[in-house]
Amino acid sequence: MNKVLVSLLLTLGITGMAHAAGDAEAGSSKVAVCGACHGADGNSPAPNFPKLAGQGEAYLLKQLKDIKAGSTPGAPEGEGRKVLEMTGMLDPYSDQDLEDIAAYFASQKGTVGMADPALVELGEKLFRGGKLELGMPSCTGCHSPNGAGNDLAGFPQLGGQHAAYTAKQLTDFREGNRTNDGEAMIMRSIAAKLSNKDIEALSSYIQGLH
Repeated sequence: MNKVLVSLLLTLGITGMAHAAGDAEAGSSKVAVCGACHGADGNSPAPNFPKLAGQGEAYLLKQLKDIKAGSTPGAPEGEGRKVLEMTGMLDPYSDQDLEDIAAYFASQKGTVGMADPALVELGEKLFRGGKLELGMPSCTGCHSPNGAGNDLAGFPQLGGQHAAYTAKQLTDFREGNRTNDGEAMIMRSIAAKLSNKDIEALSSYIQGLH
């Protein structure tokens, strides 16, 4: 097995995944504000806002907690995950609220988009084969061949996600603007090996993956 992939898997115990124990039914009454950008069922109609429907509950909870920590006005630099559009929006919610919201969106069915036919070949090559000559493993090792992810391990579902959103996240990881992948820097290390062309193709392929 590729040494880099082994290293990634060994980091599972130190990624600090939040424990998800939410109530989806209770969460359904707490997502009205979320629906304005992400859609009532978590299928965002806007490509710059991520689809949350069907996303892993543990992963969603970690992101909500990280965004709450990093997007609160006055938060220390480097703390949590900074998302300008979310600044202060999660402050009123308790940990239980966030758990319920995560459970609700995880219980919804996600939609799938279309990949650009001109980008499929390169996107599939990167997703399934990585760039082993640069030490970059395939995406399938953590996110599964169909992009469903691995919620137990805290690896997010990718399949069907908006290409524009995925491209921004990969670029932010590469440029160090997003750092909540933990001390192991899994995504920052991977994204550092992707060119703009790679990111465009990979994001498009993921949008149509199911």
